[in-house]
Order: sequence, then C-alpha cells, then structure tokens
Amino acid sequence: MTQSRLIFESPGKLNLMLHITGRRDDGYHLLQTVFQFIELYDYLTFEITKDGLITRSGSQTPVNEADDIILLAAKLLQSKYQISLGLRYSIEKHIPIGGGLGGGSSNAATTLMVLNKLWKLNLELSELATLGLQLGADVPVFIEGKSAWANGIGEELTPVDLPKPWFVVIYPQLFVSTAEIFASEQLTRNCDPITIRAFLAGQGCNVCEPVACQLYPDIQKVIDWLSQYSKARMTGTGACVFASFDSLEQAESVKSLAPEYWSAFVVKAMNQNPVIEQCELMQ
Repeated sequence: MTQSRLIFESPGKLNLMLHITGRRDDGYHLLQTVFQFIELYDYLTFEITKDGLITRSGSQTPVNEADDIILLAAKLLQSKYQISLGLRYSIEKHIPIGGGLGGGSSNAATTLMVLNKLWKLNLELSELATLGLQLGADVPVFIEGKSAWANGIGEELTPVDLPKPWFVVIYPQLFVSTAEIFASEQLTRNCDPITIRAFLAGQGCNVCEPVACQLYPDIQKVIDWLSQYSKARMTGTGACVFASFDSLEQAESVKSLAPEYWSAFVVKAMNQNPVIEQCELMQ
C-alpha cells in the first residue's frame, strides 16, 4: 500500500443494546452499550499533499465540506501536531446519515488512523482514541477496533467476542436527531447497570427506542414489520432497525420482502474494524 492514493473501507456499527444509567454534571449521558461492526462501508480515498491544505474533491455525499467530519478530524490532528503536510480526500457514502450506524464516527476514526501512518506520527491507538473523543463519543470504538462493551459516555471500552450473524438493516429514509432523543423528557435515564454476562444471556434493550418511535412513527412501523421474521431492535438513537439471521439466505429472503420505500441492507457482523489491518499493512 505505497501508492499515492489510498482507499479505505470505513465500516458501520450497530448498538446491540443501549441503556442510560445516569447523567454527568456537563449534561452527557452515562451509557451501557454494545458495539459491533458491520460490513457496510463508506469508501474514503486519501492523497497526501505538500501544500498544507486539507481539501475534498469528487465526493458522493450530501454533507457540506465545511461540516465534513473527515476534514475536521484531519485539521484536529494537523493542528495538534503542527503538521506541514496536507490532504486531498474524497468519500463515497453508503452508510445512511442519521441512521444510528456510526458512519460519521467511523469516517473520523479512519481519518485519524490513516493520517497517523501517512503523516508518520506513530501515535498509539489509545492516544488517537482520546483525541477522537473530541469529535464524537462513538469515535474511540472504531479506533480501538474491536467489538466492545462500553461504559461512560461510550468511551470506556471492554472488547467482547460476539457471534457474527447476518443482519437485515432497514433505514426508513428519515434523519433522526440524536440531540432531540437525548433531550426528551420521556427518555429513561436511570437504568440499573447490567453486566456483560447478563447481556450475553439475553438481557438489555434500547431505551432510546420508545422515544424515537413516538417522535418518528415510521420507526415503529419498521420494527413491527421486521419483527415478523426475527426480533427487531433500533440501533443507537435511530433511525435504522436491525434483526439477526443465521444464514445469508434467510436474510436475503426477508430483505426481498421489504417495501421499496425503505432502504434495506443485508450485512455480516464483524468483531474487528478492517481499517486496523489496512493500517498495519502500510509502510
């Protein structure tokens, strides 16, 4: 991987459960959640430049360049370590925005990990994860790179080895505001903490789901429809809904029945972020 333009697969994630156990003085919610990566990718292309500028070109994404978390991540790293090199990048977006699949967090993490190599900073992943937390609470799990049980605001990570089923993920073509969900007075914020063992035994839910379904009734419609075939649950603060299946054939069969006005994906679960291996292969 020594060519001047490098392409990386930036994966999505699912929250297999999400509890809120309290709230910090700064307003951040204290969580218990489980992250697992999925084979649904945004494709990021990076090319190092010598002019010190960070620019985007030829991208397929609805995000304005000024708001692009890839640009923000690159500038954060460049500024902190006084890097004179620049970056030209593009993104081919496939992970739905506002769907709870962590596409933006994954893109930020990929950017930090790749530039750590290309700009020869040689930072530890733990250092990058701390930096990534400034960009979003879900960024560290993508940098640490393993499916994980998470506490705190999502940054206290314990790797877990999870089953790797096939998932049907349905995006009901709507953007859910995370801030709106977390601001709701109806949100349960006093869950009793549970253990990893309890989760693996089948306990746990997503406390954001009832609030999201009340604010966005289409999410409830997706849950009801998909639950005909397998237990369905919303990921993160929504809007995507997922259900697991034992085989690709089962998952594809259910996907084929989904109404055309929803976006349905069949994806395989992963327990490692492939960007980790890609970066290890870089010179």
